[in-house]
Amino acid sequence: MQVIAVKSLQALQFWYQRIVRSLSNLGSIQKFACLFLASAVLSMAIASCSGSSLAVKPDVKLRLVSFSVTKAAHDQIIPKFVEKWKQEHNQKVTFEQSYGGSGTQATAVIAGSQEADIVHLALPLDVNKIQQAGLIKSGWEIKSPRNGIVSRSVAAIVTREGNPKGINTWADLAKDGVKVIAANPKTSGIAIWQFLAFWGSVTQTGGEEAAAIDYVTKVYKNAPFLTADAREASDLFFQRNEGDVLINYENEVILAERSASKLPYTIPPINISIDNPVAVVDKNVDKHGTREVAEAFVDFLYSQEAQNEFAKLGYRPVNPIVTQAVKSQYPPIETIFTAQDLGGWDYIQKRFFGDGGLFEKVRVRSSG
Repeated sequence: MQVIAVKSLQALQFWYQRIVRSLSNLGSIQKFACLFLASAVLSMAIASCSGSSLAVKPDVKLRLVSFSVTKAAHDQIIPKFVEKWKQEHNQKVTFEQSYGGSGTQATAVIAGSQEADIVHLALPLDVNKIQQAGLIKSGWEIKSPRNGIVSRSVAAIVTREGNPKGINTWADLAKDGVKVIAANPKTSGIAIWQFLAFWGSVTQTGGEEAAAIDYVTKVYKNAPFLTADAREASDLFFQRNEGDVLINYENEVILAERSASKLPYTIPPINISIDNPVAVVDKNVDKHGTREVAEAFVDFLYSQEAQNEFAKLGYRPVNPIVTQAVKSQYPPIETIFTAQDLGGWDYIQKRFFGDGGLFEKVRVRSSG
C-alpha cells in the first residue's frame, strides 16, 4: 500500500509540472486560477495518499514488569488485548515480559535495568517506591479504577496431607515443632502480606502490640529459611516437599491444585485483603512513545474479559460484575482488614520494613 501511494504521488507531481509548463501562454489571471485549482487538487491527492500510507501503523512493543505469580493470568489476557488492539487500530502490539519478586522488580525498574512501560506488582508500597524515584507521577492510584488495584487475593494456610501438625489457625503457626515456609519481605510482595496477616491476626482482634510482637517472633523462629518470592516458596513446599505449612496467596494455592498438587488448605476467616496495583510508568512510556497503548492495556485489565481470566486462576476480581458472578467459588471471610487498617503504606514501610524496622528486630530475635 505504501509503495502504491508513493508511485501515485510521483505521477501527480509529474502531471502538475506539465500543467504549469502549459500555462505559459495564458494571462496572469487565468494562470493564477488554473494554478490554484491544480494545487488544490494536488494537495487533496497528497493528503489522501498520505492517509493511505499511514493506514498500517508501525509495530509497538510494551514492556510489562510484574510479580512472579501473575504470569499465568497475563499469558491468557495479553493475546486477547493484542487481538483487540489490532482489530481496532490496525497495529501490532508485542509484549516484553518480566516476572519475579515484587520488591526485586521494583528495584530493577528504579535502577533502569527494567524499563517497564507498565508495572503490575504485589503491593502499592512497591509502586510508591517507583513514584518516589521520579518514574511515576503522583496520584497514580486515582488514574485507574479501584484506586489502581487490578487483582486481589487473601492469605491461605496450606498443610501436608492429613494435616499431621494440626495447623488450622494463625495461632497454630507459632506452635513448637512447626516448620513454616515463608518469603523475605526485602524481595517479595507475598512476604510483606504474610507479615501483615500475622500482625493483623492479633491486633485486629483486640490483641496488644506486645502480643503481636511475641506472636510474629515465634512464627519466624519456625521459618529458618526465607525464599525470594511466592513462586520459590511454592516450589520449595510442593516440589521439594519442604516444610509443614506454607503461607501463600489463595490464587496460587488454587493454581497448584489444578496442577495435581492438591493439598489441604484453610482460608482463615480473619484475613487481609491482598491488593495488587497496576500503573503506567510515565517516564518510560514518554521515552518509548507508548503511552496510548500502555494506558489502553491498563484499562483492558479492568474489563470483564480480563477480570474473568483473573477469576479463572483464583484471583478475587475487582470488576463488580465479575465479582458478583463468581463470589460463590470463594470461601467467605468474616473479618477482612486492609493495609489502611494497619496504618497505611507510609506507616507500614517505616514501622515494619524500613532500616531498623520491626521486621528486622523480629528476625534477629527469632534467630537468637
